[in-house]
Amino acid sequence: MSLVLDSAAQDLLFREARTANSFSDEPVTEEQVQAIYDLVKFGPTAFNQTPLRITLVRSAEARERLVKHMAAGNQPKTQAAPLVAILSADNEFHEELPALLPSFPQAKDLFFGERPVREQSALVNSALQAAYFIVGIRAAGLAAGPMTGLDFAGVQKEFLDDDHTPLMVINIGKPGENAWYPRSPRLDFDQVVTTV
Repeated sequence: MSLVLDSAAQDLLFREARTANSFSDEPVTEEQVQAIYDLVKFGPTAFNQTPLRITLVRSAEARERLVKHMAAGNQPKTQAAPLVAILSADNEFHEELPALLPSFPQAKDLFFGERPVREQSALVNSALQAAYFIVGIRAAGLAAGPMTGLDFAGVQKEFLDDDHTPLMVINIGKPGENAWYPRSPRLDFDQVVTTV
């Protein structure tokens, strides 16, 4: 085996981890979410930028506002999950770069002065951070149900502003009954990897 991570951890994070479609009613605490973030914040991004923003949807009123923007098949899952997070990209992330990249504070203006450049970089790097967040949820012994079947413009208008672009919604919790669909196939190594 070429991996340092033990087999049980590999299973927890990848091999046995699945997208959950139902959840128990066990709550997800603020402490759990903070522990997840405090772990995954160390994942690498370009220029150490941190464009990911996480909006936790806890109140019944906010949940109703969100559910109406979910695709029909995702509405029951989002309604029933113990916790739902809206993940978005902050297109003004560059304002924090002088503090996050003290060795190169001029990167803020040198590379990210133009909004279209920031939007592209925020999209790529917040997607990286979203993937880390999903793995962090799994590391906490919870299941994630990430979804992109939603009205993005509606979610942005309802919960965000023009400086934040929604990426996905993630249902979070302990898996419930019949939480898993059958595992779909994956491409093999030689279908994906090319050596030049």
